[in-house]
Amino acid sequence: MRPRFEYGEEVRVIRNVRNDGTFPGTEIGELLIKRGSIGYVQNIGTFLQDQLIYAVHFLENNLVVGCREEELLPSDAMWVQTRFDFREKVSAKIPLGMAGNILVPQGEIGQVMKVFRDDPQNIAYHIYFAVCDKTLQVPEGALEDAPLAVIAAALLEESSEEQAE
Repeated sequence: MRPRFEYGEEVRVIRNVRNDGTFPGTEIGELLIKRGSIGYVQNIGTFLQDQLIYAVHFLENNLVVGCREEELLPSDAMWVQTRFDFREKVSAKIPLGMAGNILVPQGEIGQVMKVFRDDPQNIAYHIYFAVCDKTLQVPEGALEDAPLAVIAAALLEESSEEQAE
């Protein structure tokens, strides 16, 4: 494994960083660093011997957090700010359907599978909804943040899955 980023390199985090239970002094699920924030690589380590973890110092927040390589971009790479990102839990702001049939009731929780940010004026997402066992393309305006309890539960589940591997 060769690191993509070097010590001192300026990087941008591409997804919200929330406490997964490893950051002291904050609640699980609490937002630590907002996507799009710029930080500097302070250290490089590994997790489970197969994942590179970068300790990134975000000066604006004065926090050092661990980020996976796939969560980072060079700071000068093209960036379109979106409200949600890959793997995040979201809630349907309105009922969603196809061909006049409601497939997803308002408030139903889904997971972001893909982000379409090519057109900054028409940001959309592929969202998987278990209630209908379908992935739907949904415009950003039809989604809202999932409740914090749902986000915290997802983070705990993700963390325990990684430790089991």
